[in-house]
Amino acid sequence: MKKTILAILILLLFIAKYINSGAEIDIEEPDEKAYGSTISIEKHQIYSGPLLLINQDYPIQESGMMKDIINLSENTYLTQGYGLLQPDIRLSEKVAEEFSRMVKAAKNDGISHFMINSGFRTFDEQHQLYLDMGSEYALPAGYSEHNAGLSLDIGSSGMKMEKAPEGKWLEKNAWKYGFILRYPKDKSKITGIKYEPWHFRYVGLPHSAIIHQENMVLEQYLKYVKEKKNLLVRIDGEEYDISFYDLTGQPSIQARVGSTYEISGDNMNGVIVTSWE
Repeated sequence: MKKTILAILILLLFIAKYINSGAEIDIEEPDEKAYGSTISIEKHQIYSGPLLLINQDYPIQESGMMKDIINLSENTYLTQGYGLLQPDIRLSEKVAEEFSRMVKAAKNDGISHFMINSGFRTFDEQHQLYLDMGSEYALPAGYSEHNAGLSLDIGSSGMKMEKAPEGKWLEKNAWKYGFILRYPKDKSKITGIKYEPWHFRYVGLPHSAIIHQENMVLEQYLKYVKEKKNLLVRIDGEEYDISFYDLTGQPSIQARVGSTYEISGDNMNGVIVTSWE
């Protein structure tokens, strides 16, 4: 009987270890592209998409704002399981859908006191915030990720995020839903922004997985992709092809893609094409 109980405990520990280990992420540089379809990428696409670098050096253009901005309080099917600090908080509908999925997953782990404290801001709203708060607490219009509709400030109704279970769960699991902690504690010299445990940015899979696994921030990741040019990424059996195209001095280029693909500019000089089947 004791041996049976011991065997069951060992099995449970093994299963728990496997579950908590996270997804298997494999990154390599492919020898050649297998995709046959070709598309044209135009220079204006440098300035839109979920991988835009938005910081003190690279402001977002108004054309780069997400086109699917919604008022969350008017779309209650997306706000189940978390609260809103203000009734007028807006966000990209795509980002809101992924956040909703993430909150439901957290609830299954017993984490359920999420709040959204801030989302999308127009240039005018950002400018007014900058005037009200000053440069120590706010960025000028165009230089904040909140102007894209891709970022949100997440809080806990229980305590401050740096101590809250919600914050700890997000740091470990947000990447699975396409989110990254944008301003980690040990990366301030790179991002130029002090640690913000509440500020999460949507970049999408597989990019969030690589950033998480390699302990990068967006600045480092975009540099990495630019240097590698082409990456093949496998996440739990799903395969993604990531390619960087430099449009410096070119009005357009031809790119090979898979049956499903996403295009995002980097807001500097290039475009990242992510393909999967």
